[in-house]
Amino acid sequence: MRQFSLLTAGLSVLAIVLMVVAYLIYNRIPKDEDPAVAKRTEARIAPVGAVYAGDTGRAAMQAAQEAAAKAAAAQVAYGGSTDGKTIYDNLCHSCHTAGVAGAPKLGDKGAWSARLAEGIATLTKHAIEGYTGPDGNHMPAKGGNPSLTDEQVTNTVKWMADQAK
Repeated sequence: MRQFSLLTAGLSVLAIVLMVVAYLIYNRIPKDEDPAVAKRTEARIAPVGAVYAGDTGRAAMQAAQEAAAKAAAAQVAYGGSTDGKTIYDNLCHSCHTAGVAGAPKLGDKGAWSARLAEGIATLTKHAIEGYTGPDGNHMPAKGGNPSLTDEQVTNTVKWMADQAK
């Protein structure tokens, strides 16, 4: 029995030593950092502007403006398509097919007649800027997709109006 108790005591001491060693190794391993945190930090501390001086500065400024224009063009909705039906099928149908929030259904001449009487310019303005009608119905600006261009919205409004004639 004495040998058993010595063996048990030895194993207990060994287990405690192994736990301490594992704890020390674990604490020395660098912790994983969330890459999103690093990106947010970089964006927060990035320079807000730049200084352009002389001909070199002018060339750099023009290159930056061209790059910004290309990036903005790449962000245009639906690949820059100006086809009203394409935009309707991708965005507008969700409200104008079922009449969500009082949206006039596509092709419903009764619902569109009063709106068409106001003129295409007014309809287009409401579609671009957003509009809340006297009855509380709400049209979000650009149908809720701010990456649409004014031309895309205009062509879509014209296409939808043509369906109600």
